[in-house]
Amino acid sequence: MSKFTDVISIRVKAGDGGPGAVSFRREKYIPKGGPDGGDGGKGGDVYIVADRRYYNLSHFFKDRLYRAGNGHHGMGANRHGADGEDLIIKVPPGTVVYNEETGELIVDLMEEDVPFKIASGGIGGKGNAFFKTSTHQTPRFAQPGMPGEELTIILNLKLIADIGLVGLPNAGKSTLLSVLTNANPKVADYPFTTLIPNLGVIDYGDGTVYKIADIPGIIEGAHMGHGLGLSFLQHIERVKTILYIIDCSEDNLKYTYNLLQSELKTYNPELLNKKRLVIFSKSDLITSEEMKKKIDDFGMNVIPISAILQENIPLLIAEIRKLME
Repeated sequence: MSKFTDVISIRVKAGDGGPGAVSFRREKYIPKGGPDGGDGGKGGDVYIVADRRYYNLSHFFKDRLYRAGNGHHGMGANRHGADGEDLIIKVPPGTVVYNEETGELIVDLMEEDVPFKIASGGIGGKGNAFFKTSTHQTPRFAQPGMPGEELTIILNLKLIADIGLVGLPNAGKSTLLSVLTNANPKVADYPFTTLIPNLGVIDYGDGTVYKIADIPGIIEGAHMGHGLGLSFLQHIERVKTILYIIDCSEDNLKYTYNLLQSELKTYNPELLNKKRLVIFSKSDLITSEEMKKKIDDFGMNVIPISAILQENIPLLIAEIRKLME
Protein backbone atom coordinates (compact mmCIF):
# COMPACT_ATOMS: atom_id res chain seq x y z
CA MET A 1 0.00 0.00 0.00
CA SER A 2 1.43 3.39 -0.91
CA LYS A 3 2.20 5.63 2.03
CA PHE A 4 -0.53 8.21 2.57
CA THR A 5 0.70 11.73 3.10
CA ASP A 6 -1.31 14.90 3.41
CA VAL A 7 1.43 17.53 3.91
CA ILE A 8 4.67 17.77 1.93
CA SER A 9 7.02 20.53 0.78
CA ILE A 10 8.60 20.65 -2.68
CA ARG A 11 10.78 23.13 -4.57
CA VAL A 12 9.66 24.40 -7.96
CA LYS A 13 11.82 26.17 -10.53
CA ALA A 14 10.52 27.85 -13.67
CA GLY A 15 12.76 27.70 -16.75
CA ASP A 16 15.47 30.29 -17.41
CA GLY A 17 15.19 32.41 -20.54
CA GLY A 18 17.56 31.50 -23.37
CA PRO A 19 20.43 33.90 -24.25
CA GLY A 20 20.21 36.04 -27.37
CA ALA A 21 22.59 35.29 -30.25
CA VAL A 22 25.49 37.37 -31.54
CA SER A 23 25.55 36.77 -35.30
CA PHE A 24 26.25 38.67 -38.57
CA ARG A 25 24.91 38.03 -42.03
CA ARG A 26 27.49 36.29 -44.20
CA GLU A 27 26.25 36.35 -47.79
CA LYS A 28 28.34 36.29 -50.92
CA TYR A 29 27.22 39.58 -52.46
CA ILE A 30 26.67 41.46 -49.17
CA PRO A 31 30.21 42.12 -47.92
CA LYS A 32 29.05 44.19 -44.97
CA GLY A 33 26.26 41.98 -43.63
CA GLY A 34 24.58 43.48 -40.58
CA PRO A 35 23.79 41.84 -37.19
CA ASP A 36 21.15 39.10 -37.38
CA GLY A 37 21.32 37.41 -33.95
CA GLY A 38 17.83 36.30 -32.85
CA ASP A 39 16.31 36.49 -29.34
CA GLY A 40 16.43 33.65 -26.83
CA GLY A 41 13.28 31.67 -26.01
CA LYS A 42 11.24 32.21 -22.84
CA GLY A 43 11.65 29.76 -19.95
CA GLY A 44 8.76 27.39 -19.20
CA ASP A 45 6.20 28.26 -16.49
CA VAL A 46 5.22 25.97 -13.60
CA TYR A 47 1.51 25.26 -13.16
CA ILE A 48 -0.32 23.29 -10.48
CA VAL A 49 -3.66 21.61 -11.16
CA ALA A 50 -6.15 19.45 -9.22
CA ASP A 51 -6.65 16.02 -10.77
CA ARG A 52 -9.20 13.56 -9.36
CA ARG A 53 -6.96 10.58 -10.21
CA TYR A 54 -4.77 11.49 -7.24
CA TYR A 55 -6.06 10.98 -3.71
CA ASN A 56 -2.96 11.86 -1.71
CA LEU A 57 0.48 13.48 -2.07
CA SER A 58 2.67 10.39 -1.82
CA HIS A 59 3.79 10.66 -5.47
CA PHE A 60 5.98 13.60 -4.36
CA PHE A 61 8.13 11.45 -2.08
CA LYS A 62 10.65 10.52 -4.78
CA ASP A 63 11.48 13.93 -6.16
CA ARG A 64 11.47 17.19 -4.26
CA LEU A 65 12.64 19.52 -7.07
CA TYR A 66 10.40 20.19 -10.05
CA ARG A 67 11.78 22.19 -13.01
CA ALA A 68 10.22 23.56 -16.15
CA GLY A 69 12.30 23.62 -19.36
CA ASN A 70 14.81 26.39 -20.12
CA GLY A 71 14.39 28.62 -23.16
CA HIS A 72 16.73 27.85 -26.09
CA HIS A 73 19.35 30.34 -27.30
CA GLY A 74 18.68 32.59 -30.25
CA MET A 75 20.31 31.85 -33.62
CA GLY A 76 21.59 33.67 -36.67
CA ALA A 77 19.28 34.81 -39.49
CA ASN A 78 17.09 36.41 -36.79
CA ARG A 79 15.83 33.02 -35.65
CA HIS A 80 14.10 33.06 -32.28
CA GLY A 81 15.09 30.38 -29.78
CA ALA A 82 12.36 27.87 -28.86
CA ASP A 83 10.47 28.49 -25.61
CA GLY A 84 11.07 26.12 -22.71
CA GLU A 85 8.43 23.50 -21.95
CA ASP A 86 5.90 24.32 -19.21
CA LEU A 87 5.65 21.98 -16.23
CA ILE A 88 2.27 20.89 -14.88
CA ILE A 89 2.23 19.48 -11.32
CA LYS A 90 -0.83 17.36 -10.48
CA VAL A 91 -2.31 17.16 -6.98
CA PRO A 92 -5.57 15.84 -5.50
CA PRO A 93 -8.57 18.19 -5.37
CA GLY A 94 -8.62 19.90 -1.97
CA THR A 95 -4.89 20.65 -1.90
CA VAL A 96 -3.95 24.00 -0.39
CA VAL A 97 -0.65 25.53 -1.56
CA TYR A 98 1.42 27.82 0.69
CA ASN A 99 4.68 29.70 0.17
CA GLU A 100 7.02 28.02 2.67
CA GLU A 101 9.16 31.11 3.22
CA THR A 102 6.38 33.63 3.85
CA GLY A 103 3.59 31.26 4.98
CA GLU A 104 1.13 33.02 2.65
CA LEU A 105 -1.64 31.10 0.89
CA ILE A 106 -0.94 30.82 -2.83
CA VAL A 107 -4.00 28.87 -3.99
CA ASP A 108 -6.69 26.52 -2.69
CA LEU A 109 -7.30 23.95 -5.43
CA MET A 110 -10.97 23.06 -4.96
CA GLU A 111 -11.83 22.94 -8.67
CA GLU A 112 -10.48 20.23 -10.92
CA ASP A 113 -8.63 20.80 -14.19
CA VAL A 114 -8.07 24.54 -13.66
CA PRO A 115 -4.28 25.14 -13.91
CA PHE A 116 -2.80 27.83 -11.66
CA LYS A 117 0.59 29.37 -12.45
CA ILE A 118 2.91 29.30 -9.43
CA ALA A 119 6.23 30.24 -11.06
CA SER A 120 6.89 32.25 -14.24
CA GLY A 121 9.66 31.41 -16.67
CA GLY A 122 12.38 33.98 -17.37
CA ILE A 123 12.16 36.02 -20.56
CA GLY A 124 14.70 35.32 -23.29
CA GLY A 125 17.62 37.68 -23.92
CA LYS A 126 17.65 39.98 -26.95
CA GLY A 127 19.97 39.04 -29.82
CA ASN A 128 22.44 41.55 -31.26
CA ALA A 129 20.04 42.40 -34.13
CA PHE A 130 17.88 44.18 -31.55
CA PHE A 131 20.71 46.54 -30.55
CA LYS A 132 21.56 47.83 -34.05
CA THR A 133 21.12 51.61 -34.35
CA SER A 134 22.07 54.19 -36.95
CA THR A 135 25.12 55.08 -34.90
CA HIS A 136 25.98 51.53 -33.77
CA GLN A 137 25.80 49.34 -36.88
CA THR A 138 27.63 46.25 -35.58
CA PRO A 139 26.79 45.49 -31.94
CA ARG A 140 28.87 42.50 -30.79
CA PHE A 141 26.84 41.69 -27.71
CA ALA A 142 23.49 40.12 -26.78
CA GLN A 143 21.52 39.79 -23.56
CA PRO A 144 21.61 36.70 -21.37
CA GLY A 145 18.18 35.23 -20.55
CA MET A 146 16.47 36.12 -17.27
CA PRO A 147 16.32 33.43 -14.56
CA GLY A 148 12.95 31.74 -13.93
CA GLU A 149 11.18 32.11 -10.58
CA GLU A 150 12.05 29.58 -7.90
CA LEU A 151 10.30 28.88 -4.60
CA THR A 152 9.56 26.20 -2.03
CA ILE A 153 5.88 25.42 -1.58
CA ILE A 154 3.98 23.44 1.04
CA LEU A 155 1.19 21.23 -0.26
CA ASN A 156 -1.49 20.54 2.34
CA LEU A 157 -4.29 18.17 1.36
CA LYS A 158 -7.71 18.60 2.95
CA LEU A 159 -10.02 15.97 1.52
CA ILE A 160 -13.11 17.26 -0.18
CA ALA A 161 -16.00 15.18 1.11
CA ASP A 162 -19.65 16.03 1.70
CA ILE A 163 -19.96 13.84 4.79
CA GLY A 164 -17.43 12.98 7.49
CA LEU A 165 -17.59 9.93 9.75
CA VAL A 166 -16.25 10.66 13.24
CA GLY A 167 -15.86 8.19 16.07
CA LEU A 168 -13.44 6.59 18.49
CA PRO A 169 -11.10 3.89 17.17
CA ASN A 170 -12.99 0.69 16.41
CA ALA A 171 -16.42 2.35 16.50
CA GLY A 172 -17.33 0.69 13.20
CA LYS A 173 -16.74 3.59 10.79
CA SER A 174 -14.85 1.58 8.17
CA THR A 175 -17.43 -1.20 8.17
CA LEU A 176 -20.22 1.35 7.76
CA LEU A 177 -18.35 3.09 4.94
CA SER A 178 -17.92 -0.19 3.07
CA VAL A 179 -21.68 -0.89 3.42
CA LEU A 180 -22.79 2.62 2.41
CA THR A 181 -20.43 3.12 -0.50
CA ASN A 182 -18.19 1.62 -3.12
CA ALA A 183 -15.09 2.00 -0.89
CA ASN A 184 -13.29 -1.08 0.39
CA PRO A 185 -11.43 0.05 3.50
CA LYS A 186 -9.31 -2.32 5.58
CA VAL A 187 -11.65 -3.53 8.34
CA ALA A 188 -10.67 -5.50 11.45
CA ASP A 189 -11.59 -5.71 15.10
CA TYR A 190 -8.82 -3.68 16.68
CA PRO A 191 -8.26 0.03 17.28
CA PHE A 192 -6.59 2.18 14.62
CA THR A 193 -7.36 -0.09 11.67
CA THR A 194 -7.88 3.09 9.68
CA LEU A 195 -4.51 4.76 9.32
CA ILE A 196 -5.52 6.87 6.33
CA PRO A 197 -8.75 8.72 5.57
CA ASN A 198 -10.90 6.51 3.33
CA LEU A 199 -13.10 8.16 0.75
CA GLY A 200 -16.22 6.52 -0.68
CA VAL A 201 -19.26 7.55 -2.68
CA ILE A 202 -22.96 7.15 -1.84
CA ASP A 203 -24.74 6.93 -5.21
CA TYR A 204 -28.54 7.27 -5.11
CA GLY A 205 -28.83 6.17 -8.74
CA ASP A 206 -30.62 9.32 -9.90
CA GLY A 207 -27.56 11.49 -10.39
CA THR A 208 -27.33 12.37 -6.68
CA VAL A 209 -23.88 11.43 -5.39
CA TYR A 210 -22.26 12.30 -2.05
CA LYS A 211 -18.63 11.75 -1.11
CA ILE A 212 -18.13 10.37 2.38
CA ALA A 213 -14.84 10.28 4.30
CA ASP A 214 -13.98 7.91 7.13
CA ILE A 215 -11.67 10.02 9.33
CA PRO A 216 -9.27 7.92 11.45
CA GLY A 217 -10.30 7.37 15.07
CA ILE A 218 -10.16 10.37 17.34
CA ILE A 219 -8.68 9.81 20.76
CA GLU A 220 -8.66 12.21 23.69
CA GLY A 221 -6.07 14.87 22.97
CA ALA A 222 -6.21 14.45 19.20
CA HIS A 223 -6.24 18.24 18.79
CA MET A 224 -2.93 18.33 20.69
CA GLY A 225 -1.39 15.94 18.21
CA HIS A 226 -1.76 12.78 20.28
CA GLY A 227 -2.26 9.57 18.34
CA LEU A 228 -3.32 9.99 14.74
CA GLY A 229 -5.86 12.67 15.45
CA LEU A 230 -4.43 16.06 14.57
CA SER A 231 -3.27 15.48 11.02
CA PHE A 232 -6.64 13.97 10.21
CA LEU A 233 -8.92 16.50 11.91
CA GLN A 234 -8.16 18.92 9.05
CA HIS A 235 -9.90 16.52 6.65
CA ILE A 236 -13.24 17.20 8.30
CA GLU A 237 -13.08 20.98 7.90
CA ARG A 238 -14.73 21.01 4.49
CA VAL A 239 -17.55 18.50 5.05
CA LYS A 240 -21.18 19.67 5.17
CA THR A 241 -22.50 16.95 7.52
CA ILE A 242 -20.84 15.00 10.33
CA LEU A 243 -21.97 11.49 11.27
CA TYR A 244 -21.00 10.64 14.84
CA ILE A 245 -20.50 6.87 15.11
CA ILE A 246 -20.75 5.48 18.66
CA ASP A 247 -20.33 1.83 19.56
CA CYS A 248 -23.58 1.09 21.43
CA SER A 249 -22.04 -1.84 23.35
CA GLU A 250 -19.99 0.67 25.38
CA ASP A 251 -21.21 1.93 28.75
CA ASN A 252 -21.23 5.73 28.70
CA LEU A 253 -22.47 6.74 25.25
CA LYS A 254 -23.13 10.38 26.18
CA TYR A 255 -19.55 10.71 27.44
CA THR A 256 -18.24 9.38 24.10
CA TYR A 257 -20.41 11.84 22.15
CA ASN A 258 -19.28 14.78 24.31
CA LEU A 259 -15.65 13.69 23.92
CA LEU A 260 -15.93 13.63 20.12
CA GLN A 261 -17.57 17.06 20.12
CA SER A 262 -14.95 18.43 22.49
CA GLU A 263 -12.08 17.25 20.23
CA LEU A 264 -13.71 18.82 17.18
CA LYS A 265 -14.45 22.06 19.03
CA THR A 266 -10.90 22.43 20.34
CA TYR A 267 -9.56 21.98 16.83
CA ASN A 268 -12.10 24.28 15.17
CA PRO A 269 -15.29 25.49 16.95
CA GLU A 270 -17.09 25.94 13.61
CA LEU A 271 -17.22 22.16 13.21
CA LEU A 272 -19.97 22.03 15.84
CA ASN A 273 -22.20 24.21 13.63
CA LYS A 274 -22.29 21.62 10.86
CA LYS A 275 -25.33 19.40 10.34
CA ARG A 276 -25.03 16.16 12.28
CA LEU A 277 -26.46 12.71 12.74
CA VAL A 278 -25.71 10.39 15.68
CA ILE A 279 -25.46 6.69 14.86
CA PHE A 280 -25.32 3.86 17.40
CA SER A 281 -23.29 1.17 15.65
CA LYS A 282 -23.08 -2.58 16.34
CA SER A 283 -26.74 -2.84 17.38
CA ASP A 284 -26.47 -6.63 16.91
CA LEU A 285 -24.33 -6.80 20.08
CA ILE A 286 -27.14 -5.79 22.49
CA THR A 287 -30.83 -6.67 22.95
CA SER A 288 -33.63 -4.42 21.74
CA GLU A 289 -34.58 -3.67 25.37
CA GLU A 290 -31.03 -2.56 26.13
CA MET A 291 -31.02 -0.45 22.96
CA LYS A 292 -34.28 1.27 23.91
CA LYS A 293 -32.89 2.15 27.34
CA LYS A 294 -29.62 3.47 25.86
CA ILE A 295 -31.49 5.67 23.38
CA ASP A 296 -33.76 7.00 26.19
CA ASP A 297 -30.73 7.73 28.40
CA PHE A 298 -28.93 9.43 25.52
CA GLY A 299 -31.81 11.90 25.14
CA MET A 300 -31.24 12.75 21.46
CA ASN A 301 -32.38 11.47 18.10
CA VAL A 302 -30.14 8.57 17.08
CA ILE A 303 -30.24 5.88 14.40
CA PRO A 304 -29.23 2.43 15.69
CA ILE A 305 -27.61 0.31 12.97
CA SER A 306 -25.81 -2.95 12.41
CA ALA A 307 -23.56 -2.57 9.38
CA ILE A 308 -22.76 -6.29 9.44
CA LEU A 309 -26.45 -7.35 9.43
CA GLN A 310 -27.40 -4.33 7.26
CA GLU A 311 -30.04 -3.30 9.82
CA ASN A 312 -31.45 0.24 9.33
CA ILE A 313 -28.97 0.98 6.52
CA PRO A 314 -31.72 2.04 4.04
CA LEU A 315 -33.15 4.33 6.76
CA LEU A 316 -29.71 5.85 7.36
CA ILE A 317 -29.15 6.42 3.62
CA ALA A 318 -32.54 8.18 3.39
CA GLU A 319 -31.76 10.34 6.46
CA ILE A 320 -28.37 11.32 5.02
CA ARG A 321 -30.07 12.49 1.83
CA LYS A 322 -32.60 14.55 3.81
CA LEU A 323 -29.80 16.21 5.77
CA MET A 324 -27.73 16.95 2.67
CA GLU A 325 -30.68 18.51 0.84
